[in-house]
Amino acid sequence: FDPFGMLSGDVTQERFDRLRYVEIKHGRIAQLAFLGNIITRAGIHLPGNIDYAGNSFDSFPNGVAALIGDNAIPFEGQGQIIAFIGWLEIAFMRDIPGTGNEHVGDFRNGYIDFGWDDFDEETKLQKRAIELNNGRAAQLGILGLMVHEEIIPLGYDADLPIIGHLA
Repeated sequence: FDPFGMLSGDVTQERFDRLRYVEIKHGRIAQLAFLGNIITRAGIHLPGNIDYAGNSFDSFPNGVAALIGDNAIPFEGQGQIIAFIGWLEIAFMRDIPGTGNEHVGDFRNGYIDFGWDDFDEETKLQKRAIELNNGRAAQLGILGLMVHEEIIPLGYDADLPIIGHLA
């Protein structure tokens, strides 16, 4: 299914692999974002202080408000987060050719194996499809949480399952 026509016409396997790589990566990021949002809204935060001024991790708001607004994490802190993510992208979260990766988005790069090599081909395809679908669901889930957070000032305050009110 290709609603935007990104794969219509003369499409190479390289183009398809690039789009699948981006989809898998965005799905993984969305899964982490959704889980992080749910965990912090449940009141679970890192112990200690986020800076030398003595601000604790739980002193900052959850969700989008942690990045934008009056009580947001300072610019320097956000810069450190972005730099750390960039370092992960450059050092680890990349596909290194010639290291035995089986498919697009396989970041094992020849040295991590949590039992993947013991699965038969049918199980591997099933697990890859599960990851793809979970990533798609997480992308919609984090988008939904962000929309709910932004419409609260408009007078809508949903009582969401598990996490309750966002306000």
